Amino acid sequence: MTVLKWLISAVFGAWGVFGICHAQVDRVEDLVFPPLPELSIPRPERVVLENGMVVLMMEDHELPLVDVTIYIRTGSRYEPPEKIGLATLTGSVMRSGGTRSMSGDALDDYLEGKAAVIETAIDVTAGTASMNCLKADFPDVLRIFSDLLRYPAFDERKLAIAKSQAIAAIARQNDNPDDILSREFRKLVYGPDSPYARTPTYATINNISRADLVKWHRTYFHPDRMILGLTGDFDPAEALALIQQVFGDWPAGPPSHDLDVPYRTQASPAIFYAEKNDMTQAKIAMGHLGVTRRHPDYYALVIVNEILSGSFGSRLFSNIRSKQGLAYDVSGGVGFGWDYPGLAMLSMSTKVQTTAKGIEALRAEARRLVAEPPTAEEVKKAKASVLNSFVFSVDSPAKILAKFLIYEYYDYPSDWLQRFRPGIEGVTVAQVRQAAQKHLRPHDFVTLVVGPEEGVAPALARYPQVHKLDITVPPPPADMLKALRSF
Repeated sequence: MTVLKWLISAVFGAWGVFGICHAQVDRVEDLVFPPLPELSIPRPERVVLENGMVVLMMEDHELPLVDVTIYIRTGSRYEPPEKIGLATLTGSVMRSGGTRSMSGDALDDYLEGKAAVIETAIDVTAGTASMNCLKADFPDVLRIFSDLLRYPAFDERKLAIAKSQAIAAIARQNDNPDDILSREFRKLVYGPDSPYARTPTYATINNISRADLVKWHRTYFHPDRMILGLTGDFDPAEALALIQQVFGDWPAGPPSHDLDVPYRTQASPAIFYAEKNDMTQAKIAMGHLGVTRRHPDYYALVIVNEILSGSFGSRLFSNIRSKQGLAYDVSGGVGFGWDYPGLAMLSMSTKVQTTAKGIEALRAEARRLVAEPPTAEEVKKAKASVLNSFVFSVDSPAKILAKFLIYEYYDYPSDWLQRFRPGIEGVTVAQVRQAAQKHLRPHDFVTLVVGPEEGVAPALARYPQVHKLDITVPPPPADMLKALRSF
């Protein structure tokens, strides 16, 4: 059964049962629904070009549009520590700087005239390049897209603009308390020098030159390090022939081995405080290292997260927000990374006067997962919620292809998506309880509080030792500003 037919069957089947049962029961809890119908999720066509580029294709003829997404095996985690920010600048200036044959401004004008889009970026674990255009313009736009990936100009003036923007972002990095909480918490868990936590500074941005961008591109941008995903209104044979024509003569890169990326496996439990005096609330986060999706407890932890904060009826919302009135926003769960552990974290915002109560409330909920483990009813409702919402994550070819691109990039099994539903259905109450106890450990929690000293400091006085973090941003070097002004 296709996704669309599955949705129609599920909806009308539910309404039919509801109509029958509505006359026979007095409480909504007594309604009985049939099991979900079988769901058939289509798979993209997979082709590997002779140069090693992987191509995944899924047709979608609803609109005369074509979308291309390419994943490049790179990421800021491979940056040298003295040049943090290099990957982000490379991803940005690759697009803004244009190609050897078309300037960035000319490229903007061309795409605007075609109602097309081309974007490039590099984040922590991957580089991405994407394009969207009308079906009629696909051949021409794809050639320019290829040209941008193969022969970026890395225009010096566009680099200066990007560096100025990076400098401005550093100057504003303490404006948003949520940004402070996220940034500093990652440092506390992964370690301040881990590529998964470190952030650019004026000095590291100042160290980056155009030659560094060129070298980064030369190191990582090769077809055998790329996965191309194509979805939209196209003929598969014609599209593959065009891709082969545009990318096929790009030689594969030299043999390579990506560096191992270090991170802490266990942070020291403690309480940390970051001062921000223009706040009226306190932001709290606590937790430790999470897991990857390959972990055997992955499916059980999906249910744990749903029970903990997956809905307004979840434990954190019900107890901390509704019953105790300590927070408007509260969340928590065990985070999953694709190829490195995510963060297991509980967080909330609360009045500065209730900072200590908020800390203890979050810790109490983590402890309660063991003292009062998830009930069979909680597990049942959580599984139903996850399964009922799953179909909406695969209700279009674009969504399905996006998932398969990620699986291909991180070397997950090709049937990973098909495993999800039976994996959730097979989770037992005992497995959920064991996973909650194993992966949310209050005694290992690192706790971080961000807020004004006047209100937060007295609230933290009850704890024997609180470590204050220095989050001040030193001024940029004078020679750096002078160099940027010259452009």
